[in-house]
Amino acid sequence: MAGKPFIYLDHAAATPVDPAVLRAMQPYFATDFYNPSATYTPALEVRKGLEVARAKVAHWLGSRPSEVVFTAGGTEANNLAIHGVMRRFPEGNVVFSSIEHESVLEPAGNYECRQVAVQPDGRLDLDNLAKKIDKNTVLVSIMYANNEIGTIQPIRQIAKVVAEKRAGRKNLPLYFHTDACQAANYLDLHVARLGVDLLTINGGKIYGSKQSGALYVKAGTTLLPLIQGGGQERGLRSGTENVAAAVGLATALESVQAGRHQETKRLQALQQEFFKLVEAKIPQAVINGSRKWRLPNNVHLTLPGQDNERLLIQLETAGILSAAGSACSAANEEPSHVLKAMGISDADARASLRLTMGHQTTKAAVEKTVKTLAGLLLLTD
Repeated sequence: MAGKPFIYLDHAAATPVDPAVLRAMQPYFATDFYNPSATYTPALEVRKGLEVARAKVAHWLGSRPSEVVFTAGGTEANNLAIHGVMRRFPEGNVVFSSIEHESVLEPAGNYECRQVAVQPDGRLDLDNLAKKIDKNTVLVSIMYANNEIGTIQPIRQIAKVVAEKRAGRKNLPLYFHTDACQAANYLDLHVARLGVDLLTINGGKIYGSKQSGALYVKAGTTLLPLIQGGGQERGLRSGTENVAAAVGLATALESVQAGRHQETKRLQALQQEFFKLVEAKIPQAVINGSRKWRLPNNVHLTLPGQDNERLLIQLETAGILSAAGSACSAANEEPSHVLKAMGISDADARASLRLTMGHQTTKAAVEKTVKTLAGLLLLTD
C-alpha cells in the first residue's frame, strides 16, 4: 500500500513476516516444491528440511522432535488439543479459564466443561482452579498470556495443582494444555520447566507466516486426530505437509526466543513510558490487567464514556492502527468476554482499547500515540 506509513500497534493480532523468515521459506515455494512423502532424492531433501525445522522448534520447547506436530496456525493446534483429548475420553470433562481465546472456548463448549474465574487483574484464582478439577477432569487448558490484556498466568503453579490432582489416578488421565500463542515472543517455552503436556504456538504472532503453527504433544499423551488421511504428523494431522510454513515457523521461533530477553527489556521501557504518559495526559484512563505480570508489549486502556469504535477510526485517520480487542472476534458486537470476566462493565468494555507494540515500535511512536489520543478525547469532552 502506498502512502504515509502507519504507526502499527496491533501486534497481538498479526506481526509482519521477518525478512529472514521469508528467505528461509522461499525455496519451498519453487525449487524445493516436492512432496516430502515421496521417495526420490529431491523429495528426501525436502523431508530433511521439514525435520530440521521440527528439531529447531523442539530445541526451543525442550522437547523431542517427535513431540512437535505442525499445524495451520494456533486455532487448529488449540482445536487439536481440546477435541483430541475430549474425543478420546468423552466421559471426562475439561476445565479452562474464563478468559481463554475463542479457539479454546468454542471447542471446549462441545463437552462437559467448567470455567475458572479470574481476579480483577486477569490472573487465575488457583484455589478456584483446584476446586473445579474432579476425578473426571481429563484436560485443563489455561492460556500462558492473554491476547487482550496481556496478563501472564502462573503456569508453573497451575502445573503443580494439576500434578497434585493427577496423583493416584487409575482410570482417567489428566492433561495440562497451555495456549502460548501470545507468550512465545517473550516468555520461556521449555515444556518441562512449565510442566505442560500440550502447548500451542502460532507463527503469525511471532513474525512468521499466517496459518503456520505447532502443537507440542508430550510422549504418552493420547489424542484422536481432527484430520484423517495419509497419516502425516504421527497420524495427528494428515495432509501433505506445508514445508514452507514449518520452516518459517521454526526460523521465526528461533529468532524471537534467542532475542527475547533483549526485546523484552526494550519493550518494557516503552511500556512504562506509555503508562507514564497516559497517566499524565489522560488521567481519566484506566489501565486494565496486571501491571506486574504482563506481556511487555501490551497496553490496555478503558477510557470512560468513550466509544472505542469511533476512537479506532479517528486513530486510523491520524495514522495509528490499534484494536478494541481480539482480532478473531472483532466482527462480534458483544463486549469482550475477557473484560466481562474481570468484572468490567459492558459500557467500559465498549470504551476500551488494546495497543500492542512490536519490533518496529519506537519511543516517538508511543509519544505520538498518547498525544493523538489525548487530543481526540479533548474534542469529545
